[in-house]
Amino acid sequence: MQAFGLTDIGKIRQLNQDYIFVSKESIGNLPNLFIVADGMGGHNAGEFASKYATENLISVIKESTETNPVALLNTSIEKCNKNLIEKAAEDEKLKGMGTTLVLATIYDNKMYVANVGDSRLYIINDEIKQITKDHSLVAEMVRIGEIDEKKARSHPDKNIITRAIGAFDKVDVDIFEIILNPKDIVLLCSDGLTNMIEDSEINRIINKQKATKTKVKKLIETANNYGGKDNIAVIIIEPDIDEVKEGLGKEFLSETAMR
Repeated sequence: MQAFGLTDIGKIRQLNQDYIFVSKESIGNLPNLFIVADGMGGHNAGEFASKYATENLISVIKESTETNPVALLNTSIEKCNKNLIEKAAEDEKLKGMGTTLVLATIYDNKMYVANVGDSRLYIINDEIKQITKDHSLVAEMVRIGEIDEKKARSHPDKNIITRAIGAFDKVDVDIFEIILNPKDIVLLCSDGLTNMIEDSEINRIINKQKATKTKVKKLIETANNYGGKDNIAVIIIEPDIDEVKEGLGKEFLSETAMR
């Protein structure tokens, strides 16, 4: 397995509110763990939220005795959400902070994905496919047919998200189970990448570059060349799957993480 991630402040922002975690080694009962978090909040609250939520989630996972990955991710994210809310209550400057969260863990040829907010996970091979669903106002408008995807990219409310860690006492988590195919590449990213680069170009960049690290750097460079209007977070995983079980594919497990 090859994996590499970077964050970049971009060309406009004064603070980097994106935070990532990359581990090819086991974290608690998970064999590996990859996280992208995009914080929100005034002053430095967004920067604090993404870092705190990521580090707290890692600690919670390490302490968990749960072995079922779906249950482990669900309960850990719920606890992290509670902890972030409690942390915000301790300091007026942190009031209202929150963060998106997208994470993945890979067991052999099976990947489990958890998502809250509008940070994304894609699978890329010959084509690019978004696995996660954006939890945003504009994404909901697209889903019900009010606007098309082209208009959504420039909509003034495109940054309004409908789910976040720390936003509500109860957090709804999307969980996906994916069977990975040979040569699949996994991309986790914040909207600082996807708001600047079309999916088709992301696909071209990733397939054109050979080294994992180069793919990540080229994506960030391109987003900045197009204006770098937000912080950019990118993780690329190349699992190197040799064998694939027949008859299995993507399964969306639930919108509330198998409660």
